[in-house]
Amino acid sequence: MKNKTLILLAFCFAPFLAIAQFSLTVEIVDLRNSKGQIHLELCNEKEVRVTGVTKSITDNKCRIVFENLKPGKYAFKFFHDENKNEIIDVNWIGIPKEGFGFSNNPSMTFGPPSFDKTIFELKESIAIKCKPKYF
Repeated sequence: MKNKTLILLAFCFAPFLAIAQFSLTVEIVDLRNSKGQIHLELCNEKEVRVTGVTKSITDNKCRIVFENLKPGKYAFKFFHDENKNEIIDVNWIGIPKEGFGFSNNPSMTFGPPSFDKTIFELKESIAIKCKPKYF
């Protein structure tokens, strides 16, 4: 009887165990200074915001960990909010005065990269290292 109960429980909970959850660690390095904070927004492959976080900076770097993410495709963007005003400051022609970046560290010419260039697939727990762009 005990064995039948254990087998029944295993079948009942198997679907919940099959839904894997992973962690994503984002390491932002080579920040210009340790002033301010990092604002990061994580989106799914449909460009829908999954979560956002604001994190302090130590030794010109920032480490952000997202736990319990479902497998799938994601992208993120971030900026170095040096003056803690919660917006990315730009000059009179719209060029950012604060550092910013995207997942996959895509090259940029005029304007931000296409969303497709920032997408990555989460199939296991991973760490991604990014460097901000300063003008």
